[in-house]
Order: sequence, then C-alpha cells, then structure tokens
Amino acid sequence: MLAQITLTPAESKRLIAKAVAVLPEVRHALKHGIIVIGLGSTNAHVVEEILKKPIDRSRYVAGMVTPKGTCVLPRERRLKSVVIQKGKEVNKPLEEILEKLKSTDVVIKGANAFDAYGNAGVLLASKSGGTVGKVLGYVRARGVNLIIPVGLEKFVPGFLPSLETKAGIFRIKAATGCPVGIGIIRGKIINEIEAVKILTGAEAEVMAAGGIAGAEGSTTLLISGTKTQVSALLKIVKKIKGIRDPKIDVSCASCKHSDCFYASHSS
Repeated sequence: MLAQITLTPAESKRLIAKAVAVLPEVRHALKHGIIVIGLGSTNAHVVEEILKKPIDRSRYVAGMVTPKGTCVLPRERRLKSVVIQKGKEVNKPLEEILEKLKSTDVVIKGANAFDAYGNAGVLLASKSGGTVGKVLGYVRARGVNLIIPVGLEKFVPGFLPSLETKAGIFRIKAATGCPVGIGIIRGKIINEIEAVKILTGAEAEVMAAGGIAGAEGSTTLLISGTKTQVSALLKIVKKIKGIRDPKIDVSCASCKHSDCFYASHSS
C-alpha cells in the first residue's frame, strides 16, 4: 500500500520525537539509567514525548537560526537541560551527572545539519564549545549512546568535517547574526525516514522538499508498507498535523554578542 504525506518542520520534529521515545536504548535508560536531553527545538518535542507532559518549548533552546541569522537565546531565559534518572526528572548539576554516565545511558543531542556520510554538525556560539564541548568527551570515552534527532530539512550536501577546522568564531570576519564554529558529532541519527520505520515498520522515501505559505522547509514522503503499517502511520500523522513551533522573541537591543553583524552595523 502506498501513501503520500507532507510534514512541516514542526510536524517532523514531533514524529521524530515519538520515534526517539520508543528506541530500545532510550526505554532501557529511562527505567534503569540516565537520559540527558540537550536544549534544542527538536529535543523540546522529545522531552514532551518522554516525560508525557508539555513544557515551554520557546525556552528549550540555546543557539538557533532565525530569519536574521544565527542567534542565541539569553541564558536567563532558557530552561535547563532535562536529566532523567531511573524514570524521574532530577535537578542536579550537569557535571555531577556526566561523572555517572555508563555505556547503557543515553545522551540526546539535536543538530543543525547532517550529511550523507553519517556526520552531524552542531553550530557553536559559545567560545568554550558550550554543552557539546562539555559532554562529547564523556560520550566518546565511555561509549555512551548518542541519539541525534534531526529533520530532513537539515540534510546538507558535501562533507561536514571539512568545515570543522575551516569555520570558527575568531576566523569569521562578518556574519548575519553571531559568528559560530561547527562541531561534528556522530551517533544514531533519527530523521523522518528512520522515524517512520521505527514507529510502524513502513518504508519512507523523500519525494519533495520545501513549500510555500508556511510549508517552507517541509518534506513530502512516499510511504510504502502493509495496510496495517500505513494505517498506523496515518493515525500518527493525523494527531501531529497542525503542530507548530512556538515563536521566540529575540531582541537585538538586549543582545550581549558584540561580534554580531547587527551589533557592529547598528549605526
């Protein structure tokens, strides 16, 4: 049986989040170990799916790309990264949690890009590398499960690692927004194609990308599977259709990034 579905970026994020929440390693860590969910617009959906409760998704972001360019939500307006230990949300310093991570635990980190070679890229606005710089060493050294939820809208041509040493906050001389570096991470990438397979067993192929009138960044998928599989997916799609990402009010007037293009060209 064939079906065709179009998902906006926000709808895709919810579909991906539903798939991440039922991954075997996530379910095991939820019951027996630790799950660390980094800030990010896709991860905000993941938090809601795992905790089964709504959060203020407009505050579960740090770095972001806005119509003006690369931007950062002020620290005082952000929620803290969610940490779940044996099924319960805990309020402990990240450093303390990182020291306890084992190979059966899970770190969930979104991305700004991914390529055809299994590389994901995270834009770095912090001069110290931010959470990525802090967490990645523990993940690599201990073999912690790294899950990367990222929509097909962020698929990019080329080879992302070639940009890692080329870009950089101090290398970039002009930027629409704040200059950033890019960190390359490797883990289990979950996009819409994987999400469809995980949730229903059906196969998904990309038919088209993009749109207009609010469908910018959308993905149109051709779904093939049994009647049961396709029907299950359509039920999920019916529930997530219409989901939107919250508006995030970012004021250039209160921005602390003096190296931002708009700050340096304010006159």
